[in-house]
Amino acid sequence: MPRETGRKLIAQNKRARYDYHIDDTWEAGMVLMGTEVKALRAGRASLADGYAHVMDGEVWLEHVHIPEYVQGTWTNHAPRRRRKLLLHRREIQKIIAKTSEPGWTLVPLALYFKDGKAKIEIGLARGKKTYDKRQAIAKREADREMRRAAAARFRRR
Repeated sequence: MPRETGRKLIAQNKRARYDYHIDDTWEAGMVLMGTEVKALRAGRASLADGYAHVMDGEVWLEHVHIPEYVQGTWTNHAPRRRRKLLLHRREIQKIIAKTSEPGWTLVPLALYFKDGKAKIEIGLARGKKTYDKRQAIAKREADREMRRAAAARFRRR
């Protein structure tokens, strides 16, 4: 059987990009149980309430919901358990340096399979103010209107 290649998106945290300014991103592996991998292969996960933090020189992922595997038995996992992230030592040191400053946090952005291995993209984030969110909405609406006008002009020709 050929190996799985490419990137298969499982879950995305669109709300994080709306609520936070994302400064830097990292791709990390995760320490998972077998039933968690099977649940992810079924395409079920939620990053909505998740966050990551550094504890004892290791990066941990909290409150990411991977539901129990339906065909699992007593070996099923807890849906919101703490999961260790696998990063290089230099990346962890950089994360520690940046998150020690007030106002910065680590948020999960996307959960996916890359070449058959479960990966998570985490981002260094700073919260947006309400006026920043309104500006983002206004910019998105203006871009949508420009595309709509350009498409209408192109169809008239």
